[in-house]
Parts: sequence; C-alpha cells; structure tokens
Amino acid sequence: LQDHKRAIIMGTQSFGKGSVQTIVPIPGHGAMRLTTARYYTPSGRSIQAKGITPDITVEQAHLEKVASGGGVREADLVGALDKAKNKKAKDSDKSENAKTDEKEDYQLLRAFDLINGLSLYSDPARMPVADEVEEASKAE
Repeated sequence: LQDHKRAIIMGTQSFGKGSVQTIVPIPGHGAMRLTTARYYTPSGRSIQAKGITPDITVEQAHLEKVASGGGVREADLVGALDKAKNKKAKDSDKSENAKTDEKEDYQLLRAFDLINGLSLYSDPARMPVADEVEEASKAE
C-alpha cells in the first residue's frame, strides 16, 4: 500500500521479519531451520532487519479513563427531588461495576483523527469559512 501510494502508514517502525523459514526434520529428533524465501516490497525494498518505516510516526501511549461526572449535579443540591438522588445512587453503582481495564488504542484514535481531517480537507463544503474561523478565535 505504501509503495503504491494507496495508504498512509501510521504507527511505529515494524519489526523487520522479511524472510520465510522452513523447519526440516532431521532423523534422531532433530530439526534444521532453513531460510527458503525473502520478502521484498513491490518497489524492491527488503524489509529484513529494517521493517517498514511509517509515513507518520505515532508512538504507542497508555491512555487512562477519567471518571466522568465530576461536576455538581442537581441531586447534590439541598432540596433536590428524591428521584434525582436515587438516580445518582444507581449511576454510581453502574460506574463501580464498569470494567476498569478497558483500554483505548491511541494509534487507532490518531488514525481516525487523520481520516476526519483529510475528509474535511477534501470536501470544501465542510470546511469552515475564514470569517467563521476568525470569529471563533476572537470568542476564545
């Protein structure tokens, strides 16, 4: 895909295993590993011990989920209706039972960002008008 300019490769350098090895049994409980082929990209590059270099390097990252709902809710206020207080109790039970080992794939999220950015760039109708961008920056 990279050689034919059909994709943007994102991530980190690949391992570089560019050979095919065959195990040949030897009498007496032995075996011999024999390299029977090498892998080359369509452009003729060998990836052996080099790997594929991504077009955009995105290191792996460990993302931690931040508990949502840290702000003040109606149920926290004095005089709140009982129904709101009961809902808060149910919500906290659900969050405690939620899986804590759920992980996000940082590299995949960055790939989605790239796809979204490219789709905005390729469709001028979806891009903000210069006046809108200027107004938004003044508002900040």
